[in-house]
Amino acid sequence: MRPIALLAGLLALVAAGPAFAGATLDGIRRNGHVRCGVSSGVAHMSIPDSNGRWQGFDAEICRAVAAAVFGDPEKVRFIATTAQNRFTALQSGEVDMLTRTTALTIARDSAMGLTQTVAHFFTGQGILVHRRTGATKATDLNGGTICGTTGSIIERNLEDFARSNNIRFRTISFDTQQAVLEAFLADRCDAISNDMINLSANRLAAPDPRSLVLLPDLIQKEMHGILVRNGDAEWAALTRWTVFALIQAEEFGITRSNIEEIRRTASDPAIRRFLGTVENVGTGFGVSASFAYDVVRSIGNYGELYERTAGSGGLGMERGPNRLWTQGGLLISWLWQ
Repeated sequence: MRPIALLAGLLALVAAGPAFAGATLDGIRRNGHVRCGVSSGVAHMSIPDSNGRWQGFDAEICRAVAAAVFGDPEKVRFIATTAQNRFTALQSGEVDMLTRTTALTIARDSAMGLTQTVAHFFTGQGILVHRRTGATKATDLNGGTICGTTGSIIERNLEDFARSNNIRFRTISFDTQQAVLEAFLADRCDAISNDMINLSANRLAAPDPRSLVLLPDLIQKEMHGILVRNGDAEWAALTRWTVFALIQAEEFGITRSNIEEIRRTASDPAIRRFLGTVENVGTGFGVSASFAYDVVRSIGNYGELYERTAGSGGLGMERGPNRLWTQGGLLISWLWQ
């Protein structure tokens, strides 16, 4: 064989070979659990219940990743992080991944040594008002007062919105978000602004939720997702495909209750490949070919997860952009082939 041909053959073998688990996954296996950074307490997103068990959308995403790695969703350690220490916890190696109410931005992707692997929740900055204002849209607050956090991006977005719509808000500033919420509930301002998740949780926790109205306007788009440290492409990819497994399962019509029957009887090669009964999809990440099956068996599909946390069983948020692409939403999985 000519040297050029031999080299080409060797390169083809290397290209066709599987990827291998990186250092992060090796460390996770040694520890026996995934260390997952979550928020310190947002209702129906990540918050411990009366028994100390973490509940909510982000907590379930952590369990989904644990199921992908170990086949067991309970092999996860939840570490509460604040807005101030969340990125440091990930950068320092205190946590293996971060999934909390954190917007994915270019600065966080380019300048912090972090990788944003996948968006799993599409939302945006909204406005919560007292029903007494009669406001049904954000521009109805022209001349009104909004409580806000001093120097925050929330205030800046409100200023941009007011300028672009030729209206004026008067902002009453406080040092912390808790102080903002307390002032709003004490009727010191007409409205507050934050991402729709936090506003929905604020409304549910209010003494009289019916006295508050979450306006439909989005002042600024936001997408939340998983963040990991730079330098471990295999771990980043596994977290991304774990979320894709939730999305693809919903598209296939696979639920936590029917997955065993579908796995046993499915003739569709795409579904069989997805569930790991044929081929070896996923083994390149260093996990079982049935990792998607383990994720859905443990968590359910994306729609099930959403409804029991952010949807009708939790925050009461409409799915909106968090619908499948086949239903006019933004959720779409890459191809399982």
